[in-house]
Amino acid sequence: MASVGATRPSGLGWNRDTAILALLSFAMFTVSLDQYIVVVALPDIALDLGYSAQTLQSVISAYAVSSAGFLLLGGRAADLLGRRRILATGLALYAAAALVGGLATAPATLLAARAVQGLGGALVFPTTLALINVTFREGRVRNRALGIWGGAGAAGLVVGVLLGGLLTHAFGWEAVFLVNVALAVPALLLAFVLIPRDPRRDRTRRFDLPGALSVTLGVTLIVFALVQGPGLGWLSPGILLSAAAGLLLLAVFVLVERRSSDPLVPPRLLANASLVTSVVIGFMFMATFGSVLYFLSLHFQQVLGYDALETGAGFVVPTAVVVAGSTIAGQLVTRFGLRRTLLGALAVGAVGALLLGAAVSPDGSYAELVPGLVALSAGDGIVFTGMFIAAGTGVSDRDQGIAAGIASTGSGMGAAVGLALLVLVATAGLDGLTGQQLREGTAQGISDALFVVAAGIALTFLVALFRLGEGPRAASLPPRQGRRC
Repeated sequence: MASVGATRPSGLGWNRDTAILALLSFAMFTVSLDQYIVVVALPDIALDLGYSAQTLQSVISAYAVSSAGFLLLGGRAADLLGRRRILATGLALYAAAALVGGLATAPATLLAARAVQGLGGALVFPTTLALINVTFREGRVRNRALGIWGGAGAAGLVVGVLLGGLLTHAFGWEAVFLVNVALAVPALLLAFVLIPRDPRRDRTRRFDLPGALSVTLGVTLIVFALVQGPGLGWLSPGILLSAAAGLLLLAVFVLVERRSSDPLVPPRLLANASLVTSVVIGFMFMATFGSVLYFLSLHFQQVLGYDALETGAGFVVPTAVVVAGSTIAGQLVTRFGLRRTLLGALAVGAVGALLLGAAVSPDGSYAELVPGLVALSAGDGIVFTGMFIAAGTGVSDRDQGIAAGIASTGSGMGAAVGLALLVLVATAGLDGLTGQQLREGTAQGISDALFVVAAGIALTFLVALFRLGEGPRAASLPPRQGRRC
């Protein structure tokens, strides 16, 4: 975004780049917040808008399906159409949809708003990551910047549940949507103030529209099948048709990419071992760590009997630990290397999931959950930042947007797959149970799901052990000259 030959900053001080980092981290926090802020408000939403127990989960899945489907498109659009332009578009869509959601009086209106919010988030997420990677040079400074950005994103996931409980208790469920308007609008305005104007579009680079449409629709249909499968039945016609159509469209995408002169996913990125491994780790991270918040919320409300405010308060401890872990992750990577940092965090996270699974019981207390919560949250925060450091390593500035889109699509798919499978584990044997038996069965199911999470984290540890190199750790990389955009 600056002229060719500009030197990237060698440190984080009081300068324009630090202000940009603060804005991008705030934008990341805002869109991450919305993934779970409505979880605690779901009972009130169901009561006011008339959702059934079978359709209520669609309030969550509408966002997840839309977000996962458009991440690749958002990342590539940022590279080709301008990163400030795409960031502003995403924030505008996000704010407008949040306003509509807060004013919704019918289920269909709310679902449409959630889908558009997911689209906005899919534009913002990869664009913020790409902007950081082209603003700060690879190595110590970028690691620190991504630590701050990752801390904001990880915090948004956990703070969403905490803030959702507080807002629902004080103002009603509408507030969990309207708060996003108050957050996104200032970020939108500041984007035009702080982020330099996009350079003129390079007309030699084409937007692979057939590839973008096929992969976007294909991923969307597959995520829809994974999210709705547990509720509608895996063998129901709609789920089978959606999955088949999604796989067919992904096959079409592969054929289109092979024939494209400027493919949506350049082959050189698929040769980047760090990026490919980050996609695998991101998928498994969201399938495991990323699913825990949902089951914790169920445990607090359905097993321990917490109200919305108490449920929100229950997330104070994991919030603080996740933020701390994400923020220091960049410094840990610089000092110990990416591989060792991720291995240590994954080992701690697996132990935390085991402790948490053992502590979940219908007669347990919050204090018994704390050791597991702390360990799991520490691993969560560090891995979240570390996997996105890996995603941008060795990637040129011109491809940072699509690289971010690839990595975030992997994590979005992981979230859908993980939650779908873990819900099956957690709800097995609950049919026909009521009262105390249902409460005890729910606790057992959540405990079983957490043990599966621990196994999944252990598998992720093996992936990092055998697939990941040391990655960026040097604190003394020479300053790089390049184009900031």
